[in-house]
Amino acid sequence: MGPMKTIGLAIAAVGMFAGLASEASAETVQRYNYATRSFETVDANRLHHRAQKTRRPAAQFMRKQVRIQTAEKPGTVIVDSSRRYLYFVEGNGLATRYGVGVGREGFGWSGTMKVGRKAEWPGWTPPKAMIIRERKKGRNLPAYMEGGPANPLGARAMYLYRGGRDSLFRIHGTNQPWTIGQQMSSGCIRMMNQDVEHLYSRVPVGSKVVVIGPDGRGANRIYSELGAAAAPNLLDVLFGG
Repeated sequence: MGPMKTIGLAIAAVGMFAGLASEASAETVQRYNYATRSFETVDANRLHHRAQKTRRPAAQFMRKQVRIQTAEKPGTVIVDSSRRYLYFVEGNGLATRYGVGVGREGFGWSGTMKVGRKAEWPGWTPPKAMIIRERKKGRNLPAYMEGGPANPLGARAMYLYRGGRDSLFRIHGTNQPWTIGQQMSSGCIRMMNQDVEHLYSRVPVGSKVVVIGPDGRGANRIYSELGAAAAPNLLDVLFGG
């Protein structure tokens, strides 16, 4: 058999941590462990399945339809970083609410963007500033990582643009669903893979994205959540009432 393949893996929102080159099989990857603050070798397939089935976010971050008051048009995405929620405005006073992970301290932001492009199972190219920042911490980021279950961008990515230019912020999936509801990214908005796939199918290129900063300032001028949407009447569902 020939030499076994070396794989470096970064598992987090963009720029969180880096894969380190190691002698490993094609099925193993390097993962950064937040508890021990060190890298560990794990089985890529097992990691993917475990991420989908275990250590899920708290119940309040599960996908839910809610009543909402907002002047934003249907199809708009509202991200409330302070509450760790993303809302897809549906109209008629309704929105789908998703739990999200947001930027860690010092990496939060606010503003209005547009979805400039979209990608399924996106590849990851770390920005130069991020590579330099992580190198100072002793972590060598890969120059590029192919899309797939082990990629930190997860199953889907929506690239946020401002003034026609890529802001380098994304709404994307993650293979670390337990980080939803936390501040752990470098500014990107991360979602569980099943949620980002659901949102991706509803948000075309050009959609407006409004991001409220981690201090929550101005949130009440953008939207107000009014509670869970009422369950549909069974007779209305059956007979189209």
